[in-house]
Amino acid sequence: MKEFNSEQLQTLCNIAQAAGQEIMDVYDHGGAVWQKEDASPLTEADLRADAVIRHGLGVAFPGVFILSEESRSQGDESADTFFLVDPLDGTKEFLKRNGEFTVHIGLVKNSVPIVGVVFAPALGELFYAARGLGAFKRSADGAVRCLQVAPRASNAPLRVIGSRSHGGDKLARWLDKLSCEHSFVAAGSSLKFCRIAEGQADIYPRFGPTSQWDTAAAQCVLEVAGGAVLDPAGQPLRYGLKRPLLNPEFVALVDQEARDSREHLWCE
Repeated sequence: MKEFNSEQLQTLCNIAQAAGQEIMDVYDHGGAVWQKEDASPLTEADLRADAVIRHGLGVAFPGVFILSEESRSQGDESADTFFLVDPLDGTKEFLKRNGEFTVHIGLVKNSVPIVGVVFAPALGELFYAARGLGAFKRSADGAVRCLQVAPRASNAPLRVIGSRSHGGDKLARWLDKLSCEHSFVAAGSSLKFCRIAEGQADIYPRFGPTSQWDTAAAQCVLEVAGGAVLDPAGQPLRYGLKRPLLNPEFVALVDQEARDSREHLWCE
């Protein structure tokens, strides 16, 4: 694939929004719910959104491998350029009907997420980014603005954002060991990355399990906006068809000062 351009980024946004329409149809009118082998929920909305995304990507980007939470392409699983898709990120939030679920489409090249689209259909918020093009948010009213992280003032409380469903005791211990004044707010799905990218939070420590498709698109949005997503060794989170599907623990954060502060990363 040649260098990604703005028209292709808009195409990805359109695909994500079309998937979001399928999700909202089920959200508004109901649909079937199943349970996967790992006891996580699977809904009709997941499958309908996945079908829309796979079709859209196949037409617009023929031959590019797609790894989705719900399906995967046939063919070359050694490709170093591929899509990572979560058609409904935050299925538990969808079932709780709190609106904090997203469509998640990321493009990875040589282990790095280079394009990301995160659409929250119930909120009407669209986050999208591509390296070399910038990071953007389109609000529910249609207004579009560039995203840039807001470095924390030295005397301001650290604004921590975290999962509604994961983290548990380890997150509580992490928060207890912070030596600086801080606040905590819970949020669902990949919106946590996006809230940092738009300047509403400073750091997101993740101790519960995630898979590659949960993070790639939102990581791209945050990194292009000036933030970072780091593993316990302090290295950027990376992706690959030959890598384990499960990510290591990580922290998403806003600025270089926080990146260099070990107490803000791994307190244990």
